[in-house]
Amino acid sequence: MQALLGVLFHFIGGFASGSFYIPYKKVEGWAWETYWIVGGIFSWLIVPPVAAYLTIPGFTEIIAHTNGGILALTYFFGVLWGIGGLTYGLGVRYLGVSLGSSIILGLCSVFGALIPSVYYQFNPTAGKDSISDLFNSNWGQMVLLGLLVCVIGIIICGKAGAMKDDDLKKSGFIADEKSEFKIGLGLTVSIISGILSACFAFGIDAGKVMAEEANEVWKAANPGNGEFLFQNNVTYVVILLGGLTTNFIWCMLLNARNKTFGDYTNSKTPLVSNYIFSALAGTTWFLQFFFYGMGESKLGNGPSSWILHMAFIILIANSWGLILKEWKGISKKTLTTIIAGILVIVLSVLIVGYGNYLRE
Repeated sequence: MQALLGVLFHFIGGFASGSFYIPYKKVEGWAWETYWIVGGIFSWLIVPPVAAYLTIPGFTEIIAHTNGGILALTYFFGVLWGIGGLTYGLGVRYLGVSLGSSIILGLCSVFGALIPSVYYQFNPTAGKDSISDLFNSNWGQMVLLGLLVCVIGIIICGKAGAMKDDDLKKSGFIADEKSEFKIGLGLTVSIISGILSACFAFGIDAGKVMAEEANEVWKAANPGNGEFLFQNNVTYVVILLGGLTTNFIWCMLLNARNKTFGDYTNSKTPLVSNYIFSALAGTTWFLQFFFYGMGESKLGNGPSSWILHMAFIILIANSWGLILKEWKGISKKTLTTIIAGILVIVLSVLIVGYGNYLRE
């Protein structure tokens, strides 16, 4: 029953992550940078403290007496992750929900599994698995196999994206009047996003002391009730402030360059609905982490929970891609290629998950 609840929570979190960009498509008359930062203020500034306040008594005190170095490192990883989150939005903008999410999340799985091992290779005192451990163990070799399969899947998806670009140019078909499909730029920002998005996990690890304290406070008040479902909510507050910093600076620069500051008060646009849809997108985005933490508490800590979460997001994002007809107007060969690429990425995620299961 606990495992079933864990899978359910991961599905809800994956649904939130795979769906968050959909409300943005209902925004009218605003530039991308405008609706992205309005939604981001809800994602990174408003909703996280509200969630922490509702679930962790005295969360502000926990943050206040945490070592400044720990806070700085947690915030720093949030800044790096913020670049990944920013380029995630651009990747989806230029490649579509389906293709963009598949490539970014596949890369996120690759680097999320590989970068920590490289780091711990040069920091053996940490007592965690290094890159040598991956190459010299059955479970590690399975993880590396999964990473290789993921790269193959991403190459196939990239090929499908190029084929889609050619199909649309040949047919003159425009799938969506808001479409900004750009395969080269989309792949570039997706690769950056996939690498830096993995920094969120490092931020959680850096701020673990705050989560542990929240867990201890909860256990003292609720003895014998197991692990605290919401312990990471206090850490999210600090990480997401870092993400807000990156995205806010970039969006303000774009507002200035594109002369779009007037969007926020432009009465010629549906201002109320634009703010509502942007707020909905931002809140939905945060819910992925809220439910991820709940699922992890049921299935146990470790990469396997993350892999399950990634798999659900990829499947949900691609379901939306079909519903939104992002692949309308393309040839059967192109459609077959993108489906094959997505299935290979999902397979790679499952292989990495199995490798981590063997380790656990």
